[in-house]
Amino acid sequence: MAQEVIWQGSSSFASGQTPWGLYDADNEFTSSADKFSDWCARRLGHPIMAVELQSGSFYACFEEAVSEYSAQVNQFNIKDNLLHLTGQATGSNVTHKRVTPTMGRSVFLSKQYGTEAAVGGDVPYYTGSLSINSGSQTYDIDKLFTDVSASEAIEVKRVFYEGSPAMQRFFDPYATTGYGTINLVEGFGFGSYSPAVSFTLMPLFEDLLRVQAIELNDSIRKSAYSFTLQNNKLRIFPQPAEDRTLWFDYVKVSERDNPLITQYSGSADVVSDFSNVPYDNMEYQFINDVGRQWIRKYGLALTKELLGIIRSKYGTIPIPNSETTLDGDTLRAEASAEKEQLVSQLREILEQTSRKALLEADKDEAEFLQEKLNKVPYPIYIG
Repeated sequence: MAQEVIWQGSSSFASGQTPWGLYDADNEFTSSADKFSDWCARRLGHPIMAVELQSGSFYACFEEAVSEYSAQVNQFNIKDNLLHLTGQATGSNVTHKRVTPTMGRSVFLSKQYGTEAAVGGDVPYYTGSLSINSGSQTYDIDKLFTDVSASEAIEVKRVFYEGSPAMQRFFDPYATTGYGTINLVEGFGFGSYSPAVSFTLMPLFEDLLRVQAIELNDSIRKSAYSFTLQNNKLRIFPQPAEDRTLWFDYVKVSERDNPLITQYSGSADVVSDFSNVPYDNMEYQFINDVGRQWIRKYGLALTKELLGIIRSKYGTIPIPNSETTLDGDTLRAEASAEKEQLVSQLREILEQTSRKALLEADKDEAEFLQEKLNKVPYPIYIG
């Protein structure tokens, strides 16, 4: 026997009657499905008018309305939180959870600058050396490497040489005055040792400051080597005055320019972009009444659209001595406009409650409160 296609005025929801079964285990959803069906049918004209829909049609529209609400809210949350979720484990479901802003992304960006400034980052630095000769300024880099292929480009970041340690030039400023620490240490039996041991009896901070002053003097007053690199030919300035070993730090261009070596893209188990942020369908039982009202209205628009599609199969139908025009196109147009309006309203509300908008509202409130307090006269106390 063919199933009646006209709404009979009642329904009884059971698990498995929705296309996707997204909310069949949600008690709030299952208890609301029949109420939604009855409400939509009445809004479409039942029982005055025939509604050419079955209970499964209403259930499908109800399920789609909930999932659409979930998608709109989750899309907004992803946009609002992606900066702080990038690099986090994808197995951690954040649906219905508060995401606390962190400095992780800022630290990550600073590492990229750190790579260029040679103060950190994710790109490994390598160290090489070459023996320079007095009077010779140009050297062939290709001959220096055993771990870099001839076709692999490198970028030299720093050229330096190892000077004598500051500690070797540490001195006792009072050593020749007769009042220096040498006179003191002789009383402890250390008089036969090098004067360098004299600093052991001086405050440690003074020793550190003196060593730092020596090293700073070397870096400012004694010019370190600068360099140019062209066609793998290293040219150093100034011209070496003696034979010595020259050291340099470098990076491999293939590693520096490869975005897949960073901590955020080396694993498929971390959030990398919009597509794998761990937001799931929202549970209907956790959606408040404001959200449920949006769902009901959007579901009604869906049922109106579906009914319009059904009635549009035939533009007119014959009746005795005449024919009548169906309102399928009208229903579809109304449904499309209603859906667009509902989505626009929801997105506007979400933007008004974004993290940025709330921070701006807090700022405005604080400024208003401060302005108001400035107008309050100070109390006068008479003792």
